[in-house]
Parts: sequence; C-alpha cells; structure tokens
Amino acid sequence: MATTDSRSLGELLGGLATDISNLFRTEIQLAKTEASEKASQAMSGLVFMGIGGVLAVGAIGVLLSAIVALGTSILVDQGFDVPIATSTSAGIVTIVVALIAWMLVSKGIDAIKKTNLNMSRTTTSLSRDAGMVKEKL
Repeated sequence: MATTDSRSLGELLGGLATDISNLFRTEIQLAKTEASEKASQAMSGLVFMGIGGVLAVGAIGVLLSAIVALGTSILVDQGFDVPIATSTSAGIVTIVVALIAWMLVSKGIDAIKKTNLNMSRTTTSLSRDAGMVKEKL
C-alpha cells in the first residue's frame, strides 16, 4: 500500500529544518542534563574530600608539633636551653615544610598552565553535525 503525501517540497523542507532544529535543541538539553547530573555527583565527592582535607590538615599539624617536640628534646640533650631549643626546632621544621610546600605549589601551577580547557571534542562534533545538515539541505 503506497501512501501519497500531498505536502509540497517547500513544506517538506520546512519540516526537515524544524526537525533538525529540534534535534539540536534536544542534544543541547541532553548535554545540559548530563552536565547537571555529573556536577551533582562531583559535588558529593567534593564534600567528602573537603572533610577529609580538613582532618588531614589537623593530623599534619599534630605530626609537625610532635616533630618540633622531638627536635627540642634532641637539642636539649645536646645542651641547648629549652626556649632556644624549641625556637630552633620550630624554625627548622618550618623551613623544611615551607620548601616542600613551595615545590608542590610550583608543580601544581606548572600543571595548570599546561592544561588545555577548550572543549575541542564537543566543538568538532557540533561542527560535523552542522556540516552534515548543510550537505543534506
């Protein structure tokens, strides 16, 4: 059974253009929805990471305090007065930790500078879709 369509070529092309437009809108809406879902999941993970980070900073503080106390004890055994031994030990620990922090921050800055944040795959995909639509019309 053959069906006949009484619409003109102009109406068919108009319908095709509308369908293509709706397709692009649907793809963009899907991308927005997916990005929103991913952001929600990432937020949940970031909350746990934040809490863990705060606890880790506290633990590092306690560890550094213990290292200062150990250094003080060693310097007192070597004949230093307690205030001088405490200050010297704290100064040494501070310098070592500051150097490590500086190296890590520098490495992080270099990594960020090398990062390419443009969305080349999405741009390529949309350009390809637009080119295909132009070819069909």
